[in-house]
Amino acid sequence: MPTYLDFEQPLVELENKIAELTAFSQDKGLDLSDEIERLRERAEELKREIFTQLTPWQKVQLARHPDRPTTLDYVHLLCEDFIELHGDRLFSDDPAVVGGMAWLDGKAVMILGHQKGKNMRGNLHRNFGMPHPEGFRKALRLMLQAEKFGRPIITFIDTPGAHCGIGAEERGQSVAIAQNLARMSSLRVPIVVVVIGEGGSGGALALGVGDRILMQEYAIFSVISPEGCASIIWKDATRAKEAAEALKLTAPDLYSLGLIDEVVPEPMGGSHRNREEAAALLRQAILRHLEELQALPPDQLVSQRYDKYRRLGSTFRYEEAQA
Repeated sequence: MPTYLDFEQPLVELENKIAELTAFSQDKGLDLSDEIERLRERAEELKREIFTQLTPWQKVQLARHPDRPTTLDYVHLLCEDFIELHGDRLFSDDPAVVGGMAWLDGKAVMILGHQKGKNMRGNLHRNFGMPHPEGFRKALRLMLQAEKFGRPIITFIDTPGAHCGIGAEERGQSVAIAQNLARMSSLRVPIVVVVIGEGGSGGALALGVGDRILMQEYAIFSVISPEGCASIIWKDATRAKEAAEALKLTAPDLYSLGLIDEVVPEPMGGSHRNREEAAALLRQAILRHLEELQALPPDQLVSQRYDKYRRLGSTFRYEEAQA
């Protein structure tokens, strides 16, 4: 069964009415096309009204939507001949991070990303997309392999954050994240990072150092969740809506601050309503940036990446973000 958010309910009720009227007209052999068309036009208007005026908290809800496409969904929609690779060669395989080789528009690439489950059983298996150290070490192993064979790297970010349990700390969670940050800074192949859902704290950053950082329109990227922020600042997690406003975690906010390079539009209503169109929009953006990056020599690529992160916090695109 599809999941609907509170602010989607008026649209869902109208869509259900259209479906019922369509089924009734077919069953009774009646011509209700004019009435159905009017309802469809109203549904499109309502969809635009809702999704062009979303609050930061509503965008947080969309980023976490259980039907939102995951890394593997996009891999199968975007790529051909994906071969998943497993294990960190030190401890185990972490299902919260997936990665492997694939072909994208005739080019060999290395794909990496956080992976959430589709239901409760899947989320328990994937640890809700929260990696352990072995997940980050697997990712680093595959990134080094990509560098060895000259393959561009594409990472998909969708995690509440790194797992913070005792076992993860015992196996060196902070070191694993730090090693990824350091090595990604100097890899001599193009890296395109795409935030497709939640970008949470160090768990996101461990796959998030790239030449280009893209975010889908309704994705979020922040040092902490709104609930966590509210718990720390106000000692009250129920004030998460206020925290979402203050954190500036939406794609337009981050673009205006110069922290990401492009906001990738989503289908009206969100990626969960039309994943094929969402993948097509994502494909165009990724290929455009890859083409630009692959034209650069490795030394220039690394140098520009270094300069990019040195400039963080000094770029502001308020006018562009408001356009």
